[in-house]
Amino acid sequence: MFVDSHCHLDFPDFAAEMPAVLAAMAAAQVTHALCIAVNLPAWPAVRALADAHPQLYATVGVHPDYEDTPEPGVDELVAMAAAPRIVAIGETGLDYYRLTGDLDWQRERFRTHIRAARTAAKPLVVHTRAAAADTLSILRDEAAGEAGGVMHCFTETWDVAAAALDLGFHISLSGIVTFRNAHAVKEVARRVPLDRLLIETDSPYLAPAPHRGRRNEPAYVPLVAAEIARLRGETVEAIARATSDNFFRLFRIPSPAHVDDR
Repeated sequence: MFVDSHCHLDFPDFAAEMPAVLAAMAAAQVTHALCIAVNLPAWPAVRALADAHPQLYATVGVHPDYEDTPEPGVDELVAMAAAPRIVAIGETGLDYYRLTGDLDWQRERFRTHIRAARTAAKPLVVHTRAAAADTLSILRDEAAGEAGGVMHCFTETWDVAAAALDLGFHISLSGIVTFRNAHAVKEVARRVPLDRLLIETDSPYLAPAPHRGRRNEPAYVPLVAAEIARLRGETVEAIARATSDNFFRLFRIPSPAHVDDR
């Protein structure tokens, strides 16, 4: 019924609890989740999760926060993206919040990921924080719309969301939408076209209310859907159906019969 479009189940937070996390996910009617890569050394573990569990998929990429890490090339990303159950390139993008100084390396890395996504014909998973103008500019310069993708854990204004939508991207909302003072994110939740909306946990981070401050996990993604439904005046079932359908379409995954028939 629900899909978590962005989580980090390879992180140490889950190492000893994977069976329980997957069981809780199933009990919450979260049928699938996308495990997101953040650097190349950790990628084999991300891929292994997707290979071992039919309800999980994975990506390949290097997060903009990782400065001292092996730098990927286009050909390398394309080759890794060809592995079974790897459905996207990312997490990639720009983050000017945590790092300062000369960040040309971030921008070049972002361009490399976009070029790889276009070559591999795989969508992008884009992270942007305190860097919206440059993120949009590079997406335009590199014709990222040819690959498509999602602006994950969206925290920017509606104007930024509208620009990303114009480029052909989806918008994914996390537990932040449940936070009382997240006014800009709530506005985006109300206004994003339903056929371009995804939901996620970004677990282990950003647990939604009433779990805020605790470790997040895929089982909590229905709380994100419930808040979006409240904001839009729609049923939770409608949000679940739309965001699940959008996930399978965006990542070019055959929609399972048990999701289509829910």
